[in-house]
Amino acid sequence: MTSDTPRGATPVPAHTSGPGNTVVRYGDESAAHVLGVYLDPRCPYCKRMENGLGTVIREAADAGRFRVEYHFATFLDDDAGGSGSLHALAALGAALDEGSEPFALYLRLLYAEQPPEEEDGFADEKTLLKLAGEVPGLATGAFTSKVSGGVYLPWARTVSAAFERDGVESTPTVLADGTPIAVLGPGGYAVTPEAFSAQLSERWG
Repeated sequence: MTSDTPRGATPVPAHTSGPGNTVVRYGDESAAHVLGVYLDPRCPYCKRMENGLGTVIREAADAGRFRVEYHFATFLDDDAGGSGSLHALAALGAALDEGSEPFALYLRLLYAEQPPEEEDGFADEKTLLKLAGEVPGLATGAFTSKVSGGVYLPWARTVSAAFERDGVESTPTVLADGTPIAVLGPGGYAVTPEAFSAQLSERWG
């Protein structure tokens, strides 16, 4: 349980906001624009987007162009069977307590090492902890305890339920101040960073 969580309440990670703390924040809260990013940890198309654009998105947020609001789903657990999306999301919650940068690096690594869609590799906490060991400063005793103890599994379920209520029908989906922008091109691969930035310039200048 995080230090500011009332007794009896569902623990929630740092750097979250919205109803039930289901939105993961990244970047300057005072930024004029919001980039909503909708992902499922087991989604192979999300992997393609993250590999192609994830760093570009976060670097632009670091520069103050917008703030990112991540919304996570776990529908691949139902579609493919298992609980890997849920457990990966709970581990990402534990990473948030270590800071936005460890979270971002862990998110990138989870997608880089994402098991095939039909395999439920992220359901194994040992896999999640092993990958965390590759992120500088992440594999603390507190992080390990939260992942091993499933501290943020209830929060992950709440996040997933909020995603379903949002009405977003697929991942990845990216919204620039609520307007969809293309992040995947022909063949389902990420658009180029230049094409992505051009779309934002058309909307925001």
